[in-house]
Amino acid sequence: MKNYEEEFEKTMTSLVAIEEASRCLLCEDAPCSVGCPAGTDPGRFIRSLYFKNLKGAAERIRENNILGGICAKVCPTEKYCKKACSRTGIDKPIEIGKLQNFLIDFERESNLKVIKKVALEKEKVAIIGSGPSGLTAASELAKKGYNVTIFEKQEKFGGWLRYGIPEYRLGTDILDYELNLIKEQGVEFKNNSIFGKDITVESLEKDDFKAILFATGNNKGKTLEIFKNTNTEVAVDFLSKVKTAKKMEGKKNIVIVGGGDVALDCAVTCKIFGCKNVKVVAVETLENLPASKAELETSLEMKIQIIGGFIPEKVENKKVIFKSVDGEDELSLSSDLTILAIGQTSDLDPQIKNENKKNLFFSGDIVEEEKTVVWAIKSGKEIANEIIEFLGGM
Repeated sequence: MKNYEEEFEKTMTSLVAIEEASRCLLCEDAPCSVGCPAGTDPGRFIRSLYFKNLKGAAERIRENNILGGICAKVCPTEKYCKKACSRTGIDKPIEIGKLQNFLIDFERESNLKVIKKVALEKEKVAIIGSGPSGLTAASELAKKGYNVTIFEKQEKFGGWLRYGIPEYRLGTDILDYELNLIKEQGVEFKNNSIFGKDITVESLEKDDFKAILFATGNNKGKTLEIFKNTNTEVAVDFLSKVKTAKKMEGKKNIVIVGGGDVALDCAVTCKIFGCKNVKVVAVETLENLPASKAELETSLEMKIQIIGGFIPEKVENKKVIFKSVDGEDELSLSSDLTILAIGQTSDLDPQIKNENKKNLFFSGDIVEEEKTVVWAIKSGKEIANEIIEFLGGM
């Protein structure tokens, strides 16, 4: 049985990594780099690895993406850089994510000093939320000399990276490592700071913060009326509770509603902790499941049954009744616990966005259509540039 606290994906050896990089066509236009939302520029770091310059390759990643190690582990590369890879038309795409993971491990094991701190002599910027978008924005602003403080409502930092993604996909060691890189840039971190209670727009302005970024993410799970007063949990709460406790109460029959990565994270987590019958029911067909290929393969390997094309209709006793999308079939599943992974929303007061103040900015899941770590990083970079422009910097 797999271990919850041990990452499933093993790092490539140096020999395998260099052999894989040698397959690169060294494209002049580097379509893989064009296909990376986070701008990590895999074309450049693979080129360095191709010529056995491991230090330079690691530096290329870190120059472009302060969360390069996290990205390497959780990005659905088959939708982005691997999909764009020119090798696809010859045999198979380069394993870009695995090469990135290898290089970040090399950086850590070699104790490379890749962060160059600059003097923080420019204006103060407050960031509410320490998820991937807020962390990226903080790093980008610190590079340009801005005094950045991140305010986080939880005890620990990282947002969904820490409290949502299971450890078998993303170990806390890499998260803590990359948080420390941002701290080395001079970014200040303040925990247990609840917006609206401990801090407000007015209090931050009074403390001379010239720009305020809300990067609070979609931290509230959606639910359905038919599951009211039933033995049901929303996925975000379930994953957070299990990740904190490193255990869950054993249950025989688990039904998970949803077809994305979060749904499959819940399913695999349940299997790891001994739940015998775990079924995932999605409105999408199996061919159109939004979950990443890696997540799907892991779920099938662990004998998790995935049923596509059904919508929950009602709950009777310990049974969840589903109707097929075409209305022709019915599905009845026994459930000791139902987990809803049907999307997330923000608990940020919508009035904040309506204040129409030029010094307020928003990034990450609360503004992006694609709810992935890599797109949150992209959003963090873009909003940092907007803040810099607003503050009159370069």
